[in-house]
Amino acid sequence: MDPTNDPNFTPPSLAKNIIPPAPSSRIPSHIPIEPFVLADLGNAMDAPTPHPSKNSKLDDHNDDYHSKIPRKHSDLVNSSSDEDINTSNTSAGSNLNNNNNNTNTTNSNTCSATPDQPLSVNITRNNSSNLILPPTIQVKSSQIADLEEVPHGIQRQARHIDNYTFPSHRLATSLSDETKYPLVIVACGSFSPITYLHLRMFEMALDAISEQTKFEVIGGYYSPVSSNYKKQGLAPAHHRVRMCELACERTSSWLMVDAWESLQPKYTRTALVLDHFNEEINIKRGGIINKLTGERRAVKIMLLAGGDLIESMGEPDVWEDVDLHHILGRYGCLIVERTGSDVRSFLLSHDIMYEHRRNVLVIKQLIYNDISSTKIRLFIRRGMSVQYLLPNSVIRYIQQHKLYYDSEPVKQVMSDKAD
Repeated sequence: MDPTNDPNFTPPSLAKNIIPPAPSSRIPSHIPIEPFVLADLGNAMDAPTPHPSKNSKLDDHNDDYHSKIPRKHSDLVNSSSDEDINTSNTSAGSNLNNNNNNTNTTNSNTCSATPDQPLSVNITRNNSSNLILPPTIQVKSSQIADLEEVPHGIQRQARHIDNYTFPSHRLATSLSDETKYPLVIVACGSFSPITYLHLRMFEMALDAISEQTKFEVIGGYYSPVSSNYKKQGLAPAHHRVRMCELACERTSSWLMVDAWESLQPKYTRTALVLDHFNEEINIKRGGIINKLTGERRAVKIMLLAGGDLIESMGEPDVWEDVDLHHILGRYGCLIVERTGSDVRSFLLSHDIMYEHRRNVLVIKQLIYNDISSTKIRLFIRRGMSVQYLLPNSVIRYIQQHKLYYDSEPVKQVMSDKAD
């Protein structure tokens, strides 16, 4: 994530022949992620809060949408893993099959996008047997605790780029609410090892998106960095990818792991990683299906990051300005704010971040959690228990492969910037 950890890092002011990110024509445009931002303070805030009933039937194309009234969880449509679809939703699935049993899906490799109609590609309706609904906040039968203890049947990512395929087994194929816009969340990082905070970040983002925006999350991805990332305590890439698989495949119904970044021969800039997800989801797969019209809509890709990463974006001569405009402007960022920090004031003080402030959503931790991979590695070296700090399947994997027992400088173990 942090460009300075690239073994071949060169300050942007001295760098030459930088690989450019994807052109804007390849990235779908969307409405801003956050309807209300710090810079909007003024007369609107002085006026009385509108009655909820007045916001119940908003125009889908109204860019001045400012309601922050949380949507009731009961209003969300249930989604399920494959096993749930075959059991609890049998009747619903059969009804859909009757309506779509003579249709086939066609693919398109081209995208055209506007803010109000993100993508317009004519297709026939998708067969409902392949229907995957977006995640909800409700706990499903596939998330019960004993499945975490026995992580069997987990889809494995390739260990060589020649065998790589993009994981989409949990990527929703249609929206549960067609008035919303589809969104995929991507977290880049070391994940050495992955912890419960890394898992919680996605759930906090899911809550914030559901309550504060007109987007609907259709999938989440971990993208571990390659072994060429120069950072203390970094386990080999294939171990970190596998631990992420163990952590999310048996404890979540919508999170996935993508090994593409970890398989690259050198450090890959975050802007290019987001371009990869856009290429796989919007260009190759044509976005997501609109159940009502049979058309495909472009999916917004957003980076999920901690407040420390955003602070590094403000350091001079670390991030390319073109990359910051690309990440924050073309895609957007979900920032999990650390307790005691003030990310909003930081956004206000940074020119590029302020320019794209409407595409940045700050997520507050309502329950403080400061678990870090750095501290986990220290505990392991000291022979201390890490139970309940990360999934048991990950603990077993660490023990089996004897990871993190070697000596490592820990100058920042107790600092706020521990990973």
